[in-house]
Amino acid sequence: MAPETIGLIGGVGGTIIGVLGGVVGTWCSIQNTNGPAEKAFMIRIAIVMWMLISLFILMMFVLPQPWNQLIWIPYAFCLTWSIRQCNRKQQAIREAEANRQST
Repeated sequence: MAPETIGLIGGVGGTIIGVLGGVVGTWCSIQNTNGPAEKAFMIRIAIVMWMLISLFILMMFVLPQPWNQLIWIPYAFCLTWSIRQCNRKQQAIREAEANRQST
């Protein structure tokens, strides 16, 4: 088999496995919610994250060198910050729903 074919198989296969992992992770995040407000929040966040990550990937292909590599710096910072913020908001929603159920 030609090296180009092996590279193509690896690239396509890796992309498919990565997207399937994202889909399964998204589905699990939505299914493991405790109430309607938390589920609505997770659906909103999943949509926004899928759109932003897709934009990042598009920028990797569209931007010229070296800018397409430098985009990793704000991406890593923004992704880390947004995950922390979303986790805090999700915890606050869980606590609010638990308080609502206990009263």
